[in-house]
Order: sequence, then structure tokens, then C-alpha cells
Amino acid sequence: MINNKVLAIILGGGQGSRLYPLTKDRSKPAVPIAGKYRLVDIPISNCINCDIKRMYVLTQFNSASLNRHIKNTYHFSFFSTAFVDVLAAEQTPQNKTWFQGTADAVRQSMHHFLRHEFDYFLILSGDQLYQMDYDKMIDAHEKSGAEISIATIPVTAKEATEFGILKSDDKHTITSFIEKPAAELLPEWTSEVSEDMKHQGRNYLASMGIYVFNRDLLTKLMENPDTNDFGKEIIPNAIDKHKTLSYQYEGYWTDIGNIDSFFEANIGLTDDIPKFDLYDKKKRIYTRARMLPTTKLSGTVVDKSVIAEGCIISAAKIEKSVIGIRSRIGDESTVINTYMMGSDKYETLEEIHRDKTEILIGIGQRCFIKNAIIDKNCRIGDDVKINGGKHLEDTETDMYLIKDGIVVIKKGATLPKKFTIQ
Repeated sequence: MINNKVLAIILGGGQGSRLYPLTKDRSKPAVPIAGKYRLVDIPISNCINCDIKRMYVLTQFNSASLNRHIKNTYHFSFFSTAFVDVLAAEQTPQNKTWFQGTADAVRQSMHHFLRHEFDYFLILSGDQLYQMDYDKMIDAHEKSGAEISIATIPVTAKEATEFGILKSDDKHTITSFIEKPAAELLPEWTSEVSEDMKHQGRNYLASMGIYVFNRDLLTKLMENPDTNDFGKEIIPNAIDKHKTLSYQYEGYWTDIGNIDSFFEANIGLTDDIPKFDLYDKKKRIYTRARMLPTTKLSGTVVDKSVIAEGCIISAAKIEKSVIGIRSRIGDESTVINTYMMGSDKYETLEEIHRDKTEILIGIGQRCFIKNAIIDKNCRIGDDVKINGGKHLEDTETDMYLIKDGIVVIKKGATLPKKFTIQ
């Protein structure tokens, strides 16, 4: 089945500078997560699980790898109207600029959307980690007679200063909005939340950047060329004029906005009972189907770690780490609290001999890696020591970046033998 009432728009975001260097050569939605997925797989999978199978992904920065991933992953029947299409910013006689914000991206692409029959726009972000039943949000939107619905999540006073905060009445109708309020203003911005949320001190409703708009209303709102952003302009301006519903969500949700949150979200998958459940059959996360062999381990002690398929591992120890597809880790190496994204290919013996390769893709022998993100296709020589942590100052070189104590080895970088960061 296909939910023909809804057209989903997934916003790819801007340049992704806060996720640099992971976004140096790829758009934010194309950043690998959990060892085998891409960020864009999250909203797309949530849609598919709700039978919403008409989706556009809007992007303008480094969209080639995102295009490849979607083209190679999401195939529907020839006899179906289902699709996932990437729309990159395009210049037309009417629009001579790139996307100026989230709303402007939708405005510039509106002529593509209106070719389809549907009642509601579902606007989603391409850089969040969560599992949500959009059908329940659509049902609540319809039953309330709202013109706009905003998914909200209860947050604490400490978190509230980092979000757009909404205030709702006892019928969940949003009455006011404030962007990143100062701490002294917070007592005026509490909303009605469940008893469980109250016990956790989560009394403030933060916008999740997930919206439902009636088709006619959003089409009309997009006629104003001076409004470029949903969170900063469209939503605040619409609350007083159009009935806007707060749809409260109390599950796991995190905004992958920077290196620290990206790292914590991935390492969190190694918990005994992770907050983001990759094993829920009803909330499956879909991605490209790869015909990879099973992972092979030899003499390795593994504790609280996630290892993707196709790896060849001879490490001494892997602890609280996520190891991505086709990863190779050499003898006597130790990997702790690290996200290793893996590789795009295996190196053959012929290639190694032909190119006289001294340092192979992956982690060499007798290495110690802790508190790091190793991007794809990196070559780490023997006896390398990386000891990330708060004791390290933020810095950047051609090979790596240190941010908030996390060492990020750049995509395709080569670290020579005995190289040290500590």
C-alpha cells in the first residue's frame, strides 16, 4: 500500500559545516552512520514503515554520493507510484540563486511537488536519528482540524536554550514560539507534558523540525519570497493565523548537528539496550543491500561493540566501538570508544603488489585507537597511537581534525607508521 494523502519532503540541510570534515566530500544526509547506513536512510525508512512511499530529498552541497546511494538503494515496483527522488538546487529563469533556507528550498522545488495528488506535505530533516510513526501524527493532525502540525519533544531547562521552544494549551494547540530562549525566560514557557516527562524535568516543548502542512496552505505560504526558513520565519508567522498543533513525541530523538552529537549517537548503539533500536522488526532501517561476506575475527576480544559485515579483524581487543563494512584491523591492535566507518572496496593482492602499497586500507598491527572517528578508506600504519580525549586541543591538519576531544581521521587519509596523537 501507499499512503496517497502524503508527500514527504526530506531537507538535506546546508553545507554541514558543523559536521566537517565528514561533510567535506559528501552532503549531510550521505554521512555514514552505524557502520552500514547513511543518515538519509532514517527519514526514508520511517516513511516506508508508514507506507509513505513518495519522497523528495532536497540538497545542494556535494550531492553526488547521496544520488548514488539513493539510486542504488530504493527501488520500487514498475507498477507502483512509489519513488525517492533527489532534487538538487537548480537555476531557472524564476530562481537564479541556490537555496537560501529550508523554506526557500521547498519554494524553489514546489513545481515538482504539485504534479502529484496529495493532501498533506510532510516536511522532514535529513540529519536526525529517531524512529517515529508518522501515521499517528497525520491522524492527530486530521482529527484536530489543524492546518499545521509540529512534532515536539519535551526537553529539560538546560536543553531548552538550544532549541526553538513552543508553548501549547490544554488542547495541544500552539499559542507562541521563541527561538533559543534565555534561561531567565524559561519559567514562562512550560507546557503540559506527561507525568513521566515531568518526573524527568522535561517541561519544555522543543520543535523537532518535523512538520505537517495542509497542501493548500503551504502552497499559499510559499508565494511570499521573503520567508526563507521554516523554523525562524514560516512557523512563528503562521501560529497566530493558522491552527497549529503540537504533536508530542516521547521516544528517542537526537539532532546530528555536530561532531560530538554524531559521535555519541553512534557509540550509543553499543549499549546493551540502545535508545535507538536497530533490531525492531516493525521499525526497520533500510539501506543498500550489499552482497558482502560474513565478518571474520581471529583472536579478538570484543565487548559491547557493533561490527558490520565483510570485516577482517585480527585485533587484540575491540571495546565499545562501531566497526563499519569491509573494515580491516591488524594483529595486536586495540580499538576503544571509536567509530570506524570502513571501506568502499577490498584491496586485492594484485593491487597491493602492483602499487607497492606499504600501508593497507584499515588499521595496521599493534595500534591503539581511542575516542576517534575514522572516516572511510583510511590507511593507518603499524604502531600508530591515537588517544583522544578532553586533554587535546582543537586543531586541524591535512590528515585529521580534533574537536571536543574527538579525533576525526579524514576520509582517505594515510597515517604513517608510529604516528602518534596523545
